[in-house]
Amino acid sequence: MELFTQAWDWFYGLYLWWMPLSGILTISIPLFLAVAYTTWLERRVIGAMQVRIGPYKVGWQGLLQPIADAAKLAFKEIIIPQGANKILFIIAPVITLVAAVAAWSVIPFNAELVLSEIDAGLLYVLAVTSMGVYGVIIAGWASNSKYALLGAMRSAAQIVAYEIAMGFALVGVLMAAGSMNLGEIVLSQKGEYGLLNWFWLPLLPLFVIYFISGVAETNRAPFDVAEGESEIVAGFHVEYSGMTFAVFFLAEYANIILISALASIMFLGGWLSPFEGVHNFLWIGIDMHALTAWVPGMIWFFAKIFVFIFLFLWFRATFPRYRYDQIMRLGWKVFIPITIVWILVVGFMVLGQVSPWWGAVA
Repeated sequence: MELFTQAWDWFYGLYLWWMPLSGILTISIPLFLAVAYTTWLERRVIGAMQVRIGPYKVGWQGLLQPIADAAKLAFKEIIIPQGANKILFIIAPVITLVAAVAAWSVIPFNAELVLSEIDAGLLYVLAVTSMGVYGVIIAGWASNSKYALLGAMRSAAQIVAYEIAMGFALVGVLMAAGSMNLGEIVLSQKGEYGLLNWFWLPLLPLFVIYFISGVAETNRAPFDVAEGESEIVAGFHVEYSGMTFAVFFLAEYANIILISALASIMFLGGWLSPFEGVHNFLWIGIDMHALTAWVPGMIWFFAKIFVFIFLFLWFRATFPRYRYDQIMRLGWKVFIPITIVWILVVGFMVLGQVSPWWGAVA
């Protein structure tokens, strides 16, 4: 009997250990695959916009190109500069990647599927993602290179500036939803008017500022001054090679997907259908809610994420790089004042229980 009890305790302990690990693997493995194939998508999309082909040789339509790139980087030599702090040099890219991946633990994919349902989910996301800047600063300092340090300082100043604007934009969402739980934020956008109930409409300035700030915070074009080859030789990771460089690369694309997911949750209803509750479409008697009820919420969520990722890629192919003073002026003198003013507007709307498109709410 005692042997049976010990065996039961061992299997139960194994179960308790495996359950959270299985949830982590269920999210992290598709996430890393999505990151890898976002690089393929970027090369194909920008190639099409510039009338080029993009990757097409490795696998059908180049679909195995990300795998080939990962294998090549895995076997490349990691060169650590002389005089560099070896421990911090290796830790820096890990910090950046962990900050981008850890936030996914509270992202709800639908009403039931979320790894960790916490009430302060929004606060957790802000806290975790803000840690990424430490990886950038440490990478620049630990490289023992003036070029890398200069790139790190530029990049960190840019990230901090736009992170403040992003934080203020999310404060408006918090006020409108009355909750920091990401699932409840999505459900607070549910109503009989479908996509008109989503927060993008009453919080339109905050929505635009949040997304542009997300582009700037991820150091993507046209805000990629820190990586300007002609200015500072590729930025804070100029001394990195092999898998250490690949980890920075992974973190950048993981942040792109994360910003897209958060924008979908905060402003576009997350997993909600754009026709949620719409039973009389355009007053012509079409029940759009019933017609689209067969589409799973997760599909809507992924579709919205894809739209934002496409915008990231489109911006890179379209806009020229800004000057650094223009980037900082936009963040500090334009975005932050607008977000503060709109937070006051949202406050008055919440106090008066006024909805901006159909009048007073009960």
